[in-house]
Amino acid sequence: MNDKTKQAEISSAPDELNELERDSEELLSGIDGQIARLSNDLDAARQDVLYARAETQNVRRRLEKDIADARAYAATGFARDILSVSDNLSRALSSIPVELREDEKLKSLIAGIEATAREIDKVFAAHGISRIAATGLPLDPNQHQAMIEVPSADVEPGTVVQELQAGYMIKDRLLRPAMVAVAKKPD
Repeated sequence: MNDKTKQAEISSAPDELNELERDSEELLSGIDGQIARLSNDLDAARQDVLYARAETQNVRRRLEKDIADARAYAATGFARDILSVSDNLSRALSSIPVELREDEKLKSLIAGIEATAREIDKVFAAHGISRIAATGLPLDPNQHQAMIEVPSADVEPGTVVQELQAGYMIKDRLLRPAMVAVAKKPD
């Protein structure tokens, strides 16, 4: 190689070096941009995964609650139907006159009806069905249904003075409101 060629190469070397530096800076700048975009995409994906996990947990909790409610209140329709049987049994027992209760021929029949009524009460208790207290308490529209108003000076207005039909709860839900007579101020 001759000297002129060497000198030309040496003199062009800074230009090539500058060009290489610019190319490497552009390349690094592009890589930095790609890294930033990938980092943002990764953060977004992490956030999406966290949201998906939270939503899955919420769905699981809702499903578990729905299943628990279904188990706890599955017998609601059947319980409402059996309440009329219990009501009729109670009416039958309360309609038996005292002289028939003392009749030796009917004592075992009456005892059987009473035993059946007690058994229904046990089954209700076993399934979380309880009778609503009414007489002597203030009217509670969440548990009582006022059917009539009775003038009374003996108790405060709005107090339940008579239970016309028993009300029931199944666990913490109203199964049937108590039908009641409520006191009002005398005319």
